[in-house]
Amino acid sequence: MSENQITQEELTLLIEQTYKVENEFNELKNSYAHLQDTVERVVEFLPNAIWILNENGEVFLQNSKARELWRLYDLMELRDDDYELNLDDRSYIVKSSRHKDKQMFSCTDITDQKRKENLATMGQMAAHLSHEIRNPIGSISLLSSTLKKRVIPENIPIVEEIQKSIFKIERIIKATLMFSKGIKIGKKKFNFLTLKEDLLEDCGNYGYSKEISFKMPEDDFSIDGDFDLLEILFSNFLFNAIDAIELDDNEEGWIELEYAYEDNMHKFNIYDSGLPIENEKELFEAFKSTKVKGNGLGLVLSAQIAQAHGGKVQLLESDKKGFAIHIA
Repeated sequence: MSENQITQEELTLLIEQTYKVENEFNELKNSYAHLQDTVERVVEFLPNAIWILNENGEVFLQNSKARELWRLYDLMELRDDDYELNLDDRSYIVKSSRHKDKQMFSCTDITDQKRKENLATMGQMAAHLSHEIRNPIGSISLLSSTLKKRVIPENIPIVEEIQKSIFKIERIIKATLMFSKGIKIGKKKFNFLTLKEDLLEDCGNYGYSKEISFKMPEDDFSIDGDFDLLEILFSNFLFNAIDAIELDDNEEGWIELEYAYEDNMHKFNIYDSGLPIENEKELFEAFKSTKVKGNGLGLVLSAQIAQAHGGKVQLLESDKKGFAIHIA
Protein backbone atom coordinates (compact mmCIF):
# COMPACT_ATOMS: atom_id res chain seq x y z
CA MET A 1 0.00 0.00 0.00
CA SER A 2 1.45 3.37 -0.98
CA GLU A 3 1.77 6.23 1.48
CA ASN A 4 -0.92 8.27 -0.34
CA GLN A 5 -3.56 5.56 -0.12
CA ILE A 6 -6.21 5.81 2.63
CA THR A 7 -6.99 2.74 4.65
CA GLN A 8 -10.55 1.57 5.18
CA GLU A 9 -10.27 2.51 8.85
CA GLU A 10 -9.13 6.05 7.99
CA LEU A 11 -11.90 6.40 5.40
CA THR A 12 -14.50 5.31 7.93
CA LEU A 13 -13.11 7.79 10.46
CA LEU A 14 -13.17 10.58 7.87
CA ILE A 15 -16.79 9.84 6.98
CA GLU A 16 -17.72 9.81 10.67
CA GLN A 17 -15.99 13.18 11.17
CA THR A 18 -17.79 14.59 8.12
CA TYR A 19 -21.17 13.48 9.50
CA LYS A 20 -20.27 14.91 12.90
CA VAL A 21 -19.30 18.28 11.40
CA GLU A 22 -22.50 18.27 9.32
CA ASN A 23 -24.63 17.51 12.38
CA GLU A 24 -22.92 20.24 14.40
CA PHE A 25 -23.46 22.65 11.51
CA ASN A 26 -27.15 21.73 11.32
CA GLU A 27 -27.51 22.11 15.09
CA LEU A 28 -25.79 25.49 14.92
CA LYS A 29 -27.99 26.49 11.99
CA ASN A 30 -31.15 25.43 13.86
CA SER A 31 -29.97 27.20 16.99
CA TYR A 32 -29.36 30.40 15.00
CA ALA A 33 -32.78 30.11 13.33
CA HIS A 34 -34.39 29.61 16.75
CA LEU A 35 -32.50 32.60 18.14
CA GLN A 36 -33.52 34.73 15.16
CA ASP A 37 -37.15 33.63 15.53
CA THR A 38 -37.03 34.44 19.26
CA VAL A 39 -35.61 37.90 18.57
CA GLU A 40 -38.28 38.56 15.96
CA ARG A 41 -41.01 37.42 18.37
CA VAL A 42 -39.65 39.66 21.13
CA VAL A 43 -39.45 42.63 18.77
CA GLU A 44 -42.99 41.90 17.57
CA PHE A 45 -44.24 41.63 21.16
CA LEU A 46 -43.01 45.12 22.09
CA PRO A 47 -45.79 47.76 22.18
CA ASN A 48 -43.70 50.42 20.45
CA ALA A 49 -42.49 50.60 16.85
CA ILE A 50 -39.01 49.06 16.41
CA TRP A 51 -36.60 49.41 13.50
CA ILE A 52 -33.15 47.72 13.45
CA LEU A 53 -30.81 49.06 10.76
CA ASN A 54 -27.64 47.67 9.16
CA GLU A 55 -24.47 49.73 9.05
CA ASN A 56 -25.50 50.93 5.57
CA GLY A 57 -28.77 52.31 6.98
CA GLU A 58 -31.07 49.66 5.52
CA VAL A 59 -33.84 48.10 7.61
CA PHE A 60 -32.62 44.73 8.92
CA LEU A 61 -35.64 44.01 11.14
CA GLN A 62 -38.91 45.75 12.05
CA ASN A 63 -42.13 44.82 13.81
CA SER A 64 -45.71 45.21 12.60
CA LYS A 65 -46.14 48.41 14.62
CA ALA A 66 -43.21 49.88 12.69
CA ARG A 67 -44.78 48.82 9.40
CA GLU A 68 -47.99 50.60 10.41
CA LEU A 69 -46.01 53.78 11.12
CA TRP A 70 -43.96 53.73 7.93
CA ARG A 71 -44.75 57.43 7.39
CA LEU A 72 -43.21 58.16 10.78
CA TYR A 73 -40.03 56.35 9.72
CA ASP A 74 -39.77 58.69 6.73
CA LEU A 75 -39.79 61.65 9.15
CA MET A 76 -37.18 60.20 11.52
CA GLU A 77 -33.66 61.53 11.80
CA LEU A 78 -30.97 58.86 12.22
CA ARG A 79 -29.34 60.40 15.27
CA ASP A 80 -28.31 59.11 18.69
CA ASP A 81 -30.19 61.47 21.05
CA ASP A 82 -33.87 61.26 22.04
CA TYR A 83 -36.38 63.58 20.38
CA GLU A 84 -40.11 63.97 19.68
CA LEU A 85 -42.04 63.65 16.41
CA ASN A 86 -45.65 64.53 15.57
CA LEU A 87 -47.82 62.72 13.03
CA ASP A 88 -51.60 62.89 12.55
CA ASP A 89 -52.14 64.76 15.84
CA ARG A 90 -50.18 62.07 17.73
CA SER A 91 -46.89 62.62 19.59
CA TYR A 92 -44.04 60.09 19.61
CA ILE A 93 -40.73 59.88 21.49
CA VAL A 94 -37.88 58.47 19.38
CA LYS A 95 -35.04 56.64 21.14
CA SER A 96 -31.96 54.99 19.60
CA SER A 97 -29.31 52.44 20.63
CA ARG A 98 -26.21 51.02 18.90
CA HIS A 99 -24.67 47.55 19.11
CA LYS A 100 -21.69 46.80 16.89
CA ASP A 101 -22.83 47.38 13.29
CA LYS A 102 -26.56 47.58 14.14
CA GLN A 103 -28.60 50.58 15.25
CA MET A 104 -32.05 50.25 16.82
CA PHE A 105 -34.75 52.93 16.83
CA SER A 106 -37.93 52.79 18.90
CA CYS A 107 -40.94 55.10 18.65
CA THR A 108 -43.39 55.25 21.55
CA ASP A 109 -46.77 56.98 21.40
CA ILE A 110 -46.82 59.52 24.25
CA THR A 111 -49.97 61.39 23.17
CA ASP A 112 -52.11 60.28 26.13
CA GLN A 113 -49.31 60.94 28.60
CA LYS A 114 -48.80 64.48 27.25
CA ARG A 115 -52.56 65.06 27.24
CA LYS A 116 -52.77 64.08 30.92
CA GLU A 117 -49.86 66.34 31.77
CA ASN A 118 -51.43 69.22 29.84
CA LEU A 119 -54.82 68.60 31.46
CA ALA A 120 -53.23 68.62 34.91
CA THR A 121 -51.48 71.92 34.14
CA MET A 122 -54.60 73.47 32.61
CA GLY A 123 -56.71 72.25 35.52
CA GLN A 124 -54.37 73.85 38.06
CA MET A 125 -54.32 77.14 36.15
CA ALA A 126 -58.09 77.12 35.70
CA ALA A 127 -58.65 76.35 39.39
CA HIS A 128 -56.35 79.22 40.40
CA LEU A 129 -58.15 81.64 38.09
CA SER A 130 -61.53 80.44 39.33
CA HIS A 131 -60.53 81.13 42.94
CA GLU A 132 -59.40 84.61 41.96
CA ILE A 133 -62.61 85.33 40.02
CA ARG A 134 -65.08 83.85 42.52
CA ASN A 135 -64.91 86.67 45.11
CA PRO A 136 -65.45 89.62 42.72
CA ILE A 137 -68.22 87.71 40.92
CA GLY A 138 -69.90 87.10 44.28
CA SER A 139 -69.78 90.84 44.97
CA ILE A 140 -71.19 91.68 41.53
CA SER A 141 -74.00 89.16 42.06
CA LEU A 142 -74.91 90.73 45.41
CA LEU A 143 -74.78 94.26 44.01
CA SER A 144 -76.93 93.31 41.00
CA SER A 145 -79.63 91.99 43.35
CA THR A 146 -79.55 95.28 45.25
CA LEU A 147 -79.53 97.27 42.00
CA LYS A 148 -82.56 95.42 40.67
CA LYS A 149 -84.62 96.67 43.64
CA ARG A 150 -83.61 100.29 43.08
CA VAL A 151 -83.63 100.87 39.32
CA ILE A 152 -86.63 102.16 37.41
CA PRO A 153 -88.85 99.42 35.90
CA GLU A 154 -87.59 100.13 32.38
CA ASN A 155 -84.03 99.16 33.40
CA ILE A 156 -84.90 95.92 35.21
CA PRO A 157 -84.41 93.79 32.04
CA ILE A 158 -80.86 95.15 31.78
CA VAL A 159 -80.09 94.08 35.34
CA GLU A 160 -81.65 90.69 34.68
CA GLU A 161 -79.34 90.20 31.68
CA ILE A 162 -76.41 91.02 33.97
CA GLN A 163 -77.64 88.42 36.45
CA LYS A 164 -77.94 85.79 33.72
CA SER A 165 -74.36 86.46 32.66
CA ILE A 166 -73.24 86.19 36.28
CA PHE A 167 -75.14 82.89 36.56
CA LYS A 168 -73.19 81.50 33.58
CA ILE A 169 -69.85 82.66 34.99
CA GLU A 170 -70.63 81.11 38.38
CA ARG A 171 -71.41 77.80 36.65
CA ILE A 172 -68.07 77.89 34.84
CA ILE A 173 -66.26 78.59 38.12
CA LYS A 174 -68.11 75.77 39.89
CA ALA A 175 -67.42 73.33 37.05
CA THR A 176 -63.73 74.23 36.94
CA LEU A 177 -63.23 73.82 40.68
CA MET A 178 -65.16 70.55 40.64
CA PHE A 179 -63.02 69.24 37.76
CA SER A 180 -59.79 70.14 39.57
CA LYS A 181 -60.87 68.61 42.90
CA GLY A 182 -62.77 65.57 41.60
CA ILE A 183 -66.34 64.33 42.05
CA LYS A 184 -67.51 63.40 45.54
CA ILE A 185 -71.13 62.35 45.94
CA GLY A 186 -73.46 62.30 48.91
CA LYS A 187 -76.49 60.17 48.09
CA LYS A 188 -79.93 60.97 49.43
CA LYS A 189 -83.40 60.13 48.13
CA PHE A 190 -85.31 62.92 46.41
CA ASN A 191 -88.28 63.29 44.04
CA PHE A 192 -87.71 63.92 40.34
CA LEU A 193 -90.39 66.64 40.16
CA THR A 194 -88.35 68.70 42.65
CA LEU A 195 -85.32 68.34 40.37
CA LYS A 196 -87.47 69.16 37.33
CA GLU A 197 -88.67 72.39 38.96
CA ASP A 198 -85.10 73.50 39.68
CA LEU A 199 -83.96 72.57 36.15
CA LEU A 200 -86.67 74.71 34.55
CA GLU A 201 -85.70 77.58 36.84
CA ASP A 202 -82.05 77.11 35.85
CA CYS A 203 -83.01 77.31 32.18
CA GLY A 204 -84.81 80.58 32.89
CA ASN A 205 -81.73 81.95 34.62
CA TYR A 206 -79.53 80.75 31.77
CA GLY A 207 -81.56 82.79 29.33
CA TYR A 208 -82.47 82.37 25.67
CA SER A 209 -84.03 84.54 22.99
CA LYS A 210 -86.07 82.02 20.99
CA GLU A 211 -89.35 80.30 21.72
CA ILE A 212 -88.29 76.96 23.22
CA SER A 213 -90.72 74.32 24.43
CA PHE A 214 -89.66 71.89 27.17
CA LYS A 215 -91.16 68.41 27.46
CA MET A 216 -90.24 66.47 30.61
CA PRO A 217 -91.75 63.49 32.51
CA GLU A 218 -94.98 64.41 34.29
CA ASP A 219 -95.02 61.46 36.71
CA ASP A 220 -93.00 61.65 39.90
CA PHE A 221 -90.48 59.04 41.03
CA SER A 222 -87.65 58.90 43.56
CA ILE A 223 -83.92 58.86 42.84
CA ASP A 224 -81.22 57.86 45.30
CA GLY A 225 -78.39 60.24 44.41
CA ASP A 226 -76.65 63.56 44.94
CA PHE A 227 -79.28 66.18 44.11
CA ASP A 228 -76.85 69.05 43.46
CA LEU A 229 -74.57 66.99 41.23
CA LEU A 230 -77.45 65.53 39.23
CA GLU A 231 -78.85 69.04 38.78
CA ILE A 232 -75.49 70.01 37.28
CA LEU A 233 -75.52 66.92 35.06
CA PHE A 234 -78.98 67.52 33.59
CA SER A 235 -78.62 71.29 33.36
CA ASN A 236 -75.42 70.85 31.35
CA PHE A 237 -77.35 68.92 28.70
CA LEU A 238 -80.25 71.36 28.81
CA PHE A 239 -77.94 74.37 28.39
CA ASN A 240 -76.12 72.68 25.52
CA ALA A 241 -79.49 72.07 23.88
CA ILE A 242 -80.48 75.72 24.39
CA ASP A 243 -77.20 76.90 22.84
CA ALA A 244 -77.70 74.58 19.85
CA ILE A 245 -81.25 75.94 19.32
CA GLU A 246 -80.07 79.54 19.66
CA LEU A 247 -77.52 78.94 16.87
CA ASP A 248 -80.10 77.28 14.62
CA ASP A 249 -81.82 79.24 11.83
CA ASN A 250 -85.31 78.41 13.11
CA GLU A 251 -87.05 80.88 15.39
CA GLU A 252 -88.48 78.09 17.53
CA GLY A 253 -87.09 74.96 19.11
CA TRP A 254 -87.88 72.09 21.43
CA ILE A 255 -86.13 70.05 24.12
CA GLU A 256 -87.47 66.67 25.21
CA LEU A 257 -86.47 64.54 28.20
CA GLU A 258 -87.73 60.94 28.13
CA TYR A 259 -87.61 58.56 31.10
CA ALA A 260 -87.81 54.83 31.73
CA TYR A 261 -86.78 52.58 34.61
CA GLU A 262 -85.19 49.38 33.34
CA ASP A 263 -82.70 46.87 34.73
CA ASN A 264 -82.54 48.72 38.09
CA MET A 265 -81.41 51.83 36.22
CA HIS A 266 -82.96 55.30 35.71
CA LYS A 267 -82.65 55.80 31.94
CA PHE A 268 -83.11 59.25 30.44
CA ASN A 269 -82.89 60.28 26.79
CA ILE A 270 -82.59 63.99 26.05
CA TYR A 271 -83.26 65.32 22.54
CA ASP A 272 -83.29 68.78 21.00
CA SER A 273 -84.01 70.43 17.65
CA GLY A 274 -80.81 72.49 17.58
CA LEU A 275 -77.79 72.36 15.33
CA PRO A 276 -76.22 68.92 14.86
CA ILE A 277 -73.10 68.00 16.84
CA GLU A 278 -69.70 68.54 15.24
CA ASN A 279 -66.47 66.75 16.18
CA GLU A 280 -68.18 63.91 18.05
CA LYS A 281 -64.77 62.46 19.02
CA GLU A 282 -64.07 65.53 21.20
CA LEU A 283 -67.40 65.44 23.05
CA PHE A 284 -66.03 64.04 26.30
CA GLU A 285 -62.50 65.52 26.21
CA ALA A 286 -61.72 68.15 28.85
CA PHE A 287 -61.13 71.73 27.64
CA LYS A 288 -62.25 70.78 24.13
CA SER A 289 -65.67 72.15 23.27
CA THR A 290 -67.82 71.53 20.21
CA LYS A 291 -69.50 74.89 20.92
CA VAL A 292 -68.15 78.34 20.07
CA LYS A 293 -68.68 79.61 23.62
CA GLY A 294 -68.15 76.36 25.51
CA ASN A 295 -65.40 75.76 28.08
CA GLY A 296 -65.09 72.03 27.35
CA LEU A 297 -65.96 70.82 30.87
CA GLY A 298 -69.74 70.39 30.86
CA LEU A 299 -69.98 66.96 29.24
CA VAL A 300 -66.79 65.73 30.94
CA LEU A 301 -68.24 66.54 34.37
CA SER A 302 -71.62 65.08 33.38
CA ALA A 303 -69.94 61.81 32.44
CA GLN A 304 -67.99 61.77 35.73
CA ILE A 305 -71.16 62.49 37.75
CA ALA A 306 -73.04 59.69 35.98
CA GLN A 307 -70.16 57.26 36.56
CA ALA A 308 -70.05 58.24 40.24
CA HIS A 309 -73.73 57.23 40.37
CA GLY A 310 -73.00 53.86 38.74
CA GLY A 311 -74.21 54.98 35.32
CA LYS A 312 -73.00 56.56 32.11
CA VAL A 313 -73.74 59.14 29.42
CA GLN A 314 -73.37 58.55 25.72
CA LEU A 315 -74.35 59.94 22.35
CA LEU A 316 -77.47 58.31 20.93
CA GLU A 317 -77.49 56.76 17.48
CA SER A 318 -80.98 57.69 16.33
CA ASP A 319 -82.85 59.87 13.87
CA LYS A 320 -83.15 62.55 16.54
CA LYS A 321 -80.07 64.27 17.96
CA GLY A 322 -79.70 63.28 21.60
CA PHE A 323 -77.88 61.73 24.54
CA ALA A 324 -78.57 58.84 26.87
CA ILE A 325 -78.15 59.43 30.62
CA HIS A 326 -78.18 56.38 32.89
CA ILE A 327 -78.22 56.60 36.69
CA ALA A 328 -78.22 53.60 39.01
